[in-house]
Amino acid sequence: MAPAERMGLTRWLTDPQRALFDEMHVADQRHGLDVVASLQASGVRDPDILVAGLLHDAGKGQTGIAARTVYALGQRYGPWIWRIAGLLPGSGAALRGLAEHAEVSATMAAATGCTPRTVELIRHQDAPLDPVAGRQLQLADDAN
Repeated sequence: MAPAERMGLTRWLTDPQRALFDEMHVADQRHGLDVVASLQASGVRDPDILVAGLLHDAGKGQTGIAARTVYALGQRYGPWIWRIAGLLPGSGAALRGLAEHAEVSATMAAATGCTPRTVELIRHQDAPLDPVAGRQLQLADDAN
């Protein structure tokens, strides 16, 4: 049984969206589920926001834990961390991929038939254009 089926997501996601979720790194699947749980706990029921919560990190791919850790530290403490880590062989491409993951995730979500609103929530996850839904997603993402 695929991860999406085991997690009861078949009622929310179309077949292509489930396939995208199933291809995501297990850490991103877990994070997406945690984001959705936070959204639901705060009263969000809008499927566009919930699907965005599940798929917003699909573009991170199978990036390893070291690059993910460095990327998270750079988000927290500043891009100087990325500049230093980028000097290490092989880390530059991984960090660029993580930096561009919102756009890549949005493109992937669009390709699976997500609504334009869901795609835009994913695309602008770090700097929401939607003052309500985008901010809800951002807060849930940051909390998890």
